[in-house]
Amino acid sequence: MLPCTRLAGLLLASSLLYSASAAADSPTLPPSPPDQQWQPLFQEIQRAHLFKDQKTFADAVPNQDAGSLLAAWDSARSQPGYALPAFVAVHFSVPGDTAPYVPPAGETLRAHIEGLWPVLTRTTATVDPRGSLLPLPKPYVVPGGRFREVYYWDSYFTMLGLAASGRWRQVRDMVDNFAWQLDQYGHIPNGNRSYYLSRSQPPFFSLMVELLATHDGDDAYRRYLPQLRTEHAFWMRGAEGLAPGAASERVVRMNDGSLLNRYWDARAVPRTESWTDDLATAAKVPDRAPSQVYRDLRAGAESGWDFSSRWLVHPAELGSIHTTEIVPVDLNSLLFQLETTIARANRVAGERSAARDFARLAEQRKRAINALLWDERQGWYADRDLERGTPRPALTAAALYPLWLRVASPEQARRTAQGVQAQLLREGGLLTTTETTGQQWDAPNGWAPLQWVAVDGLQRYRQDALARQIGVRFLRTVQAVYDRDGKLVEKYVVDGSAGGGGGGEYPLQDGFGWSNGVALALLDRLCAEGKRCEGAGDVGE
Repeated sequence: MLPCTRLAGLLLASSLLYSASAAADSPTLPPSPPDQQWQPLFQEIQRAHLFKDQKTFADAVPNQDAGSLLAAWDSARSQPGYALPAFVAVHFSVPGDTAPYVPPAGETLRAHIEGLWPVLTRTTATVDPRGSLLPLPKPYVVPGGRFREVYYWDSYFTMLGLAASGRWRQVRDMVDNFAWQLDQYGHIPNGNRSYYLSRSQPPFFSLMVELLATHDGDDAYRRYLPQLRTEHAFWMRGAEGLAPGAASERVVRMNDGSLLNRYWDARAVPRTESWTDDLATAAKVPDRAPSQVYRDLRAGAESGWDFSSRWLVHPAELGSIHTTEIVPVDLNSLLFQLETTIARANRVAGERSAARDFARLAEQRKRAINALLWDERQGWYADRDLERGTPRPALTAAALYPLWLRVASPEQARRTAQGVQAQLLREGGLLTTTETTGQQWDAPNGWAPLQWVAVDGLQRYRQDALARQIGVRFLRTVQAVYDRDGKLVEKYVVDGSAGGGGGGEYPLQDGFGWSNGVALALLDRLCAEGKRCEGAGDVGE
């Protein structure tokens, strides 16, 4: 184990690095989100439900600065005939619906996806500072639909498809954008919106660097080592001096002294993009402080699984969300990957002492995951409930992250595969959870990123038959929806009905970045050697 004094020094250095990174190249503070800038106008408009999707107004751009806008509103509402919709129409540019993309007739699945890359690419090196969109120096690929901005963990799976299409310059541009955000803000926000700055998403930056290194070689590790260190410092901030059983922001000191992580958000108010939804959720649980409900909803959004029975005490009640009281197995596997990658990058850079330190941190985390997030009785990995001090009992697709990121032993991988095959495998791919709750990250939905984690992770432990079953079945689901509707979508029903997924806070979205990326990656992975597969029908059993 890393000596306590050495560990404390490393954590202190990480904390200082985070503080320095957050301030670097930032002559002004990051912009405040609309719910702060335009209060109370923002709240009145959202409560009036002028738009079907509350994210629409969160993305609107006023035609004057916040002070002038509020003064104009204060004057207008005292005038005869004042109407809020008319005021908004005059004073805001509101994003409209994106026109559906219609592919050329007879286009194969692969050709359709490759034709979508330019459609989903955005360039916003400069933006209107009065709106919520944050600039990025290089072009990037958005998911599509209501998701008009780049998203952190989505982008890794999108990059898999860009790489499969040979678009390495776009892969590099997107890694550069995330590195720029680490330099600018000290972390990678959920998305490039001011209202996302208070949280991140699952830490995939190290995997993006690793992907780019398959093309650029070790230079990628040298180039992004400072930003990899900044990412680690962000997630570990508050760890220094933390007592056993205590938590600070995203760090938890477990009772045995080991350090693990949880999801968090710096704010404890309703989400800007789901303001009245969060107010309604908190109102249904009068026995809980609204601020805690809001914090847990926001932390659930940081997890990317927004929302799921994973975070709920009572699966049918969103108000029972307790995200910050749960130590997630996927998050900690990703942080093991980050620490391992930093160790490698330091070795490449000739920093041997730092490489040893991060290798030890990774090994300590691996031991903690296998001690505290492995359910020996059931035979799979599970999130840990901090309040009860035990693993949460349900099997979810997150159990495959320790296989994907090489945390599991061969025996743990074998037993996890057995549980997944028995409980999560369906005719159309891999279920997200076994619970049917109406939340989008539950049954009967399957999500592209989790299919890739499963296929790649199972193959790493020679569970090839199950990996192929999952991959082929999901590809057939994607193909069936494409053949019928001419599009890819954000999520899919995998219980055999081969349709777009449902549930959650908004309608099913077309596009769709990570579905495109994973479909291409699976076509290449499952295709016979030397063959180019254009669609699921070419893959075979």
